[in-house]
Amino acid sequence: MEVALVCVVLLAGFLCAESKYMVYNTSQGIVPGKLNVHLVPHTHDDVGWLKTVDQYYVGSNNSIQGACVQNVLDSLVPALLADKNRKFIYVEQAFFQRWWRDQSEEVQHVVKQLVSSGQLELINGGMCMHDEASPHYIDMIDQTTLGHQFIKKEFGLTPRIGWQIDPFGHSAVQAYLLGAEVGFDSFFFGRIDYQDRAKRKNEKSLEVVWRGSKSLGSSAQIFAGAFPENYEPPSGFYFEVNDASPIVQDDINLFDYNVQDRVNDFVAAAVAQANITRTNHIMWTMGTDFKYQYAHTWFRQLDKLIHYVNQDGRVNALYSTPSIYTDAKYATNESWPIKTGDFFPYADRANAYWTGYFSSRPALKQYVRMMSGYYIAARQLEFFKGRNKLGPNTDSLADALAIAQHHDAVTGTEKQHVANDYAKRLSIGYMEAEELVASSLACLAESTSSTGCGNPTMKFQQCPLLNISYCPPSEIDISHGKNLILVVYNSLGWKRDDVIRIPVISEKVTVHDSEGRDIESQLLPLTDAYVGIRNYHVKAYLGKTPSETPKYWLTFMASVPPLGFSTYTISSAKSAGSGSNRSSVHTFQRSEKSTVEVGNGNLKLTFSADQGKLTNYVNSKSSVEESVELSYSYYSAYNGTDKDPQASGAYIFRPNGTFSMKPEEQVPLTVMRGSIVDEVHQQINSWIYQITRLYQGKEHAEVEFIVGPIPIDDRIGKEVATQITTTMKTNKTFYTDSSGRDFIKRIRDYRTEWDLEVNQPVAGNYYPINLGIYMEDNEKELSVLVDRSLGGSSIVDGQIELMLHRRLLHDDSRGVAENLNETVCILNECRGLTIQGKYYFRIDPLGEGAKWRRSYGQEIYSPFLLAFAEQDGDKWMSSHVPTFSGIDSSYSLPNNIAIITLQELDDGNVLLRLAHLYEIGEDINFSVMTNVELKKLFPGKKISKVTETSLSANQERAEMEKKRLVWKVEGSPQEEPKVSRGKPIDPTELVVELAPMEIRTFVINFNSKFHHQVVDA
Repeated sequence: MEVALVCVVLLAGFLCAESKYMVYNTSQGIVPGKLNVHLVPHTHDDVGWLKTVDQYYVGSNNSIQGACVQNVLDSLVPALLADKNRKFIYVEQAFFQRWWRDQSEEVQHVVKQLVSSGQLELINGGMCMHDEASPHYIDMIDQTTLGHQFIKKEFGLTPRIGWQIDPFGHSAVQAYLLGAEVGFDSFFFGRIDYQDRAKRKNEKSLEVVWRGSKSLGSSAQIFAGAFPENYEPPSGFYFEVNDASPIVQDDINLFDYNVQDRVNDFVAAAVAQANITRTNHIMWTMGTDFKYQYAHTWFRQLDKLIHYVNQDGRVNALYSTPSIYTDAKYATNESWPIKTGDFFPYADRANAYWTGYFSSRPALKQYVRMMSGYYIAARQLEFFKGRNKLGPNTDSLADALAIAQHHDAVTGTEKQHVANDYAKRLSIGYMEAEELVASSLACLAESTSSTGCGNPTMKFQQCPLLNISYCPPSEIDISHGKNLILVVYNSLGWKRDDVIRIPVISEKVTVHDSEGRDIESQLLPLTDAYVGIRNYHVKAYLGKTPSETPKYWLTFMASVPPLGFSTYTISSAKSAGSGSNRSSVHTFQRSEKSTVEVGNGNLKLTFSADQGKLTNYVNSKSSVEESVELSYSYYSAYNGTDKDPQASGAYIFRPNGTFSMKPEEQVPLTVMRGSIVDEVHQQINSWIYQITRLYQGKEHAEVEFIVGPIPIDDRIGKEVATQITTTMKTNKTFYTDSSGRDFIKRIRDYRTEWDLEVNQPVAGNYYPINLGIYMEDNEKELSVLVDRSLGGSSIVDGQIELMLHRRLLHDDSRGVAENLNETVCILNECRGLTIQGKYYFRIDPLGEGAKWRRSYGQEIYSPFLLAFAEQDGDKWMSSHVPTFSGIDSSYSLPNNIAIITLQELDDGNVLLRLAHLYEIGEDINFSVMTNVELKKLFPGKKISKVTETSLSANQERAEMEKKRLVWKVEGSPQEEPKVSRGKPIDPTELVVELAPMEIRTFVINFNSKFHHQVVDA
């Protein structure tokens, strides 16, 4: 009875205490003269990393990570509706669009109101927050456009802000192309080198005006800000459920009341940041990875902080967004430091350079690159045939490619099951696009009039596994009157001559061109190295070993018109001596003291038979001669210790010694010669095989490498590199591309903006390569082009190095918690991943290398597309269109211009992007203003309207330029130097001007429903 009485007394005491609903004042805006703390609520949602994109969205597989984006967006709407002053930004459209499709019309209406009022701001706007080292600029544009188009369609808005807060270093192309050229007013990011960050804090130069392109200069500059530490809140201000930070306990009737303590903490953190920031505005990024899963827990504390901090009065706190912050910065009329170049490489501490991921998962990187080139061609063919929204179309491949550009996708920094998911999505997207390509080519080949095609009957096949020498359509028996029809499509805007290479089972074959002429062809034996890769991987992919192995590669030179195709017939040779020429094969033993010269054109390479290596390069046309050696080495991976735990891993490159690999003495040098190509085959060791090729009429060398499985029996991780060594005096200087676009000067052990403390002389000098790398001395320049993104450098004067493959046994403690140890499994047997790839090199007189880098680089990115069909008899050419070009037969794009997008949109309009491939001063003939004639680009079609747009095609270019903020820069003259730009397009002449490095984007409308017309080339 006494216990019950005590309970009643206590309860009465609580009931008697004053109780009222607390209304927090969150309406504060910017206050002039005070330090304004812009609180920006946000979540950073990786489009795949530890879990797949769909697992992150629905919140499954939580044994790996408790993260559910669906919860974030579900809880966000009521939290914003609870207070009109609250704000939130959202970035990743791959998630937002999934969520949007799940919502009722009522919820969609509410969200549209939140977006319209500015409470919810969609920033960056791409499908993902793409990486800036591994993606090619075309892929970056495409994935951004996909997101921006959705935002424009659903909300009628154009994102204003770039928000690249997590990529591991930042490219110049991101700043000027994916920043200024898409119409962004500013661009914020999180990761810069720890030495650079320390200097910028001291100088108050974390925020700059970034001019990423020396060609476009101030016309493509952008206000850019690096965060003081990262993209998270200041320490002690995390408010997710169960976070350790102290909440604001403001109920005076309860224990642990701490309002003043929390206000003091807030003010101290704000003043500390203000001391390293210009103007009286600072930004706090209030959120981090997959936060706001229960949004009320954050907003409740932020409401209290704003209320009590502003009551305190020492600083001003407000709900904000990066747009509000940008406008506030602009209104101060401050002058800002200029930033040029990029922010690579990135280290977050000593001995921790994030340069390993440049080469992590090289097979995935190559798959992304292959699909990217295929996507360009498929969209063109979809345009020529006519888009079908119901399919097959390119939408699935577009989505898969967009997600693959994420900064934990193509980078190779995801868990293995997530990498598998990205590859699966690409494969599914490819299969639908493959069907579209086949039907489009059949449509074009069977069309005999300008009325378009009906229902094509021909079923073309393609060879997605040609990289492992597996192509069932080309391996048919043609000895009994069957012909193999090969249609070769060229997605470039200029006529192209290149070598076709397909496996065949018979040596008695002959090749005829589109006009029925017998053309020169060559057979090369399929070596054991190819057969081993083919049989193992076909079994891994298809579950069975191929029934028959082809004996030869058939090679011949194909000539294909721009944006068009040519048809070739491969048939059985009718008489002895009339078929393809078999290569002469000679094997040189290592005991032979002799040299071997290959090449039947201007370029000759000399190999030493006894040393088993390349020794000399001579081009008789350009009079260039140079001593050249190709070699391989591996870096043993640092495993970490208790005192120094930083290991080499998926992100980090930290070598622990270099070991060169010499060709094994007992293995001979095999030379194959013929009229099309000369090849030199070398077994470098038991797990590295190299083929060096010289093609007829080409003045560069192609080097194919097969690397793997990398042995780990010694329990040492290895990072395999190849070197091209010359005697050139390069003075520590070399040049690498920025996302496949501009080239940036690099100097070994040097940074232009701070005094570098060198602690990793190799890893700290690695840079991302998408297009190529070159070096020069006073007489000549050596250029190397690549077939995928990878890391490279010039560690020694006169030498270029590329990292080809990595296999590591330790995690580098950056969150993925998994060793980078890729394997391929058949049944229960797994072996390390084997990588097959190519690079290309050429030496030119000084100042003459850009033409090859730019033109051939484009050809590597957009290879020929091959489609096969079988035909009885010889009637194909008479019953089909043998040659096609989508542009006027008298026209070809200038050699310095590329079509990077030709796509029919859902509304029937056409999206066209034209890119100038050269920088100012790069080439005397091609770094010039150039014209493109749209009337000849679209023959037989009446253009009714051409609208120039922003890069992502979500607003008119003229409107974008009117809105552009013009930032003041330190030390600038009254007038900036005039930048060359193409003038507005004349609606009558329809001629597009492009200045060096300019990309111009147009939406084109044709009269009525235009005909998809076939034009004979």
